Amino acid sequence: MADRIFRIAIDGPSGAGKSTIAKAVARRLGIDYIDTGAMYRAIGLKMLSRGLAMEDSQALLDMLAETEIDFAGGRVILDGQAVDSLIRTPEVSKAASDCSALAPVRSKLVELQRKMGKTKSVIMDGRDIGTNVLTDAEYKYFLTASPEERALRRYKEMQEKGQESDYDKVLAQIIERDHNDSTRALNPLRKAEDAEEIDSTHMTIDQVVDYICSQVTL
Repeated sequence: MADRIFRIAIDGPSGAGKSTIAKAVARRLGIDYIDTGAMYRAIGLKMLSRGLAMEDSQALLDMLAETEIDFAGGRVILDGQAVDSLIRTPEVSKAASDCSALAPVRSKLVELQRKMGKTKSVIMDGRDIGTNVLTDAEYKYFLTASPEERALRRYKEMQEKGQESDYDKVLAQIIERDHNDSTRALNPLRKAEDAEEIDSTHMTIDQVVDYICSQVTL
């Protein structure tokens, strides 16, 4: 596959395992993983650190003009600084969801993502990769799972990291995030017409990875 460029798009709701699956597929196929969600989280982090209001359009444009996001060795680099440990908090998650609905933010990041997909084989995951970012991707998947299963996974993940967590609260947050992502005016979360849906409620990570890789390598 080294002699051809191909793109894999994975969309789906929060907590469906998109990033975990995409990273594993990237390693298996030897292609680059572009963490689009991390890019929005990085923007959310920068907005929070500056105390920048979502409604302040001019300040947002000024900030975006001087913002650089890259990936190096699997790490997220924001303006030259690795921010992996800073972008996974609930506050940044909310800021990322909010700013992802802002046209200037999406325009800048989508432009960067499309450029990456034209120069090398990549796999991207997010909310609108197959429907907006890489509409001509050779492989498209919509990865989902029941809200209860996704909440349980997130709850266990937080416990393993030693973070305080409450299952009911996590479930409520996921249901709210689903509603916000699927009803927003700009590029809402939805399954692309030519995407294959994969319900991972009763599947292991390896089973999903094996399936996607088997399709790509046909």
